[in-house]
Amino acid sequence: MSPPGPEDPMGVQGLTTFVEGNTHLLKDVKFKDSNLVIDGSSLYYHLYFNSSLDQQHGGDYDGFARRVINLLSTLAACNIRPYVVLDGGMDPSDKKFSTLRQRLQSKIKEADNLSHGRNGSILPILTKNVFIQVLLQRRIPLVQCPAEADREIACLAHHWKCPVLANDSDFYIFDLPGGYLPLSSFQWTNPNGKAPDRYISARCYTTNGLCQLFGSMNRELLPLCAVLNGNDYGTPKEVETLLAVLNVNALVRGGGKGKGSATQSRIGGLLLWLSSFSTPAAALVEVSGLMGEGSGRGNRGQGGGLSSKLRAGMQEYHITPQSSLAHWFSGEKVPLGGHISQLAKLPEWLTHAALKGQLTAMAVDALVMNRVLLIPQVENSKLSSSHCSAVAIRQGIYGILQQRGPVNVSQGKGGSMQQSKGPGGAVKAQDKRVQENTSQGMRGGRRGRGRGGGNGSRDMAQGVNVGINIEQAAGVAAMHAQGSTAPIRVDEYDRTDLNLKKNTVEANPPGTPICLDTLDQAPVGLRLCVLLEVLGVKESALAAVPLHLRLAVAVTGFWLQEATPKPPLPVLQALMLCMVHGEVSRNNQPSAARHLNAVQQQNWAAERDVCAGLDRQRVRTGERRGLDIGATHIFSQWQACLWSAMCLNQLLLLPLPEPFLSWLFSGTLLHGLLGCCEEMQLQSPSLLFRSREGEERRRPREERKTGRRERSAGRRARDRGDDQQVRSSDGRRRL
Repeated sequence: MSPPGPEDPMGVQGLTTFVEGNTHLLKDVKFKDSNLVIDGSSLYYHLYFNSSLDQQHGGDYDGFARRVINLLSTLAACNIRPYVVLDGGMDPSDKKFSTLRQRLQSKIKEADNLSHGRNGSILPILTKNVFIQVLLQRRIPLVQCPAEADREIACLAHHWKCPVLANDSDFYIFDLPGGYLPLSSFQWTNPNGKAPDRYISARCYTTNGLCQLFGSMNRELLPLCAVLNGNDYGTPKEVETLLAVLNVNALVRGGGKGKGSATQSRIGGLLLWLSSFSTPAAALVEVSGLMGEGSGRGNRGQGGGLSSKLRAGMQEYHITPQSSLAHWFSGEKVPLGGHISQLAKLPEWLTHAALKGQLTAMAVDALVMNRVLLIPQVENSKLSSSHCSAVAIRQGIYGILQQRGPVNVSQGKGGSMQQSKGPGGAVKAQDKRVQENTSQGMRGGRRGRGRGGGNGSRDMAQGVNVGINIEQAAGVAAMHAQGSTAPIRVDEYDRTDLNLKKNTVEANPPGTPICLDTLDQAPVGLRLCVLLEVLGVKESALAAVPLHLRLAVAVTGFWLQEATPKPPLPVLQALMLCMVHGEVSRNNQPSAARHLNAVQQQNWAAERDVCAGLDRQRVRTGERRGLDIGATHIFSQWQACLWSAMCLNQLLLLPLPEPFLSWLFSGTLLHGLLGCCEEMQLQSPSLLFRSREGEERRRPREERKTGRRERSAGRRARDRGDDQQVRSSDGRRRL
């Protein structure tokens, strides 16, 4: 899974501080002209948290995308070829599940701290999506592993004999011939030299230095040190007994290796003790003897006690001679070995989408584990979690994932939808021309609201029509149901008040018949129908919307119906203006100007003025503006809906293109625009392009007070969760 944040322990506890305290273990290098294996999850956390980007208002994805692009440009200028490896879902062994729950609970508390203006670190919910979009746009090779990627990263770097760039102390344990480059000392913002000899100053670690510090100890003993000291997978409870017997702190004091905290002393003591053994097997035999696990040296550490658990933990650091990811990046078929074998039970098309980073780990977790972890956001902790607003979308996802029966929907030669028996009695629905429409409006295709909602049936007359009549649809659905398993339930781990709670949600299959195993063969029109049915939107409502914005607009329609409290008009206006700002900015980048004629140049200049006017409303760092927690909660619901809808769209193989997230949402801009829209509702639209400070000074004093009172009343209502209208002092109703 992804790193927890900038201040949480990752990897081997205290090892980073230990290495940094022995500065000779890190060698200065001029890095260029090389392959580079990047721990993608470490990278996007590091870039976001070390770039002074907003966390309190929902995230500034535009600034984050620029940061990623700048890094990639610097790597290219230094002839560094990046290969990005991302964490995926949960480890099916559940070895790390307790750690993941603890981190999630911690993030809930940190999000609440941020909502009250206190310190905290929260990665905005769509950050990973933005990161992947930028990588794909820049054609950077990437892969998303089924679970944690550390071992796959190490195997690939070992195979290629190139460095790893990461922020995880586990890489101080792996034996990497090309070394480990910690992100904290990778000075990519200040490259040196001139082309073609530009380079990045960095510090490189190899296990040789650490082993030499302890009398040229066997590097194969380092994984045992990691497991004994404690890592992300936890530590066997018997370890504390062993450490007490060894008295490792006394060992380090006697040996003079390492200084500092108790954790660092323990690491030094463990390394000093382990350096007295020639092999891990010899050390494990000693552990068996100390713990009374049998006949000491005759036991060979193979029993079911502590030595056996330690041996199993050490396997997490085992590097295989061949890397499956080397095959992936060379364009070959990936052998399903190691963690990647976890995907063997999935349909091949779904496995491929997951590996390409084009299917979120949430869908894989739901299918493989029947469990998902929902990302905490900054919101009003007194109200229901923002993810509750999107539960119907996730129920639709779970419903599609359970459709593993024999139904096959594909495009045939006939001019109308046909049903025909396939192998084993399977039903094939064939249609050359798939017509998408709905018989109702914005709420046409979806049933039920809330957790476990739904009335237990869907009527095709109320949903999406794909060119077949009701009787045909009922027949296909009935035969489809015969091949389906019982409804699955998914455990969602989400916030309730300030606590992490498990909520069991029932899958809600769409009324439009579709089979997971053959979904890649389904016509795009049918897949679009399923998407719009779950979102409750008809295609005609999106006809005038640019193709790349249709998913965002459809999600907005869904959110307007499902958000609690109901979004007031200024909130919707601010969201639309934020999208306008992104679109105009995207279409008017400086690089595009040279391709425009004279008239287009004039339009371009005018649009830039519009952008500048909107951008002036942005909340700036250091402004003494309290966080509008009511608006924050509503915007977090919108992001939760978009996050779930993007997962659904990916699962359906993108019947709608993904929106450009870095141009779609900017939290500081959105909150600034909201204040402007609230005032604009009382005054004039022209306020949008004026200096708000100057306009405020020009308004009569009493009018300024009235406007402030009304805005405060609206915010208090949002903070309470009141789904009511607020009346202004002159009797007008304000949403």
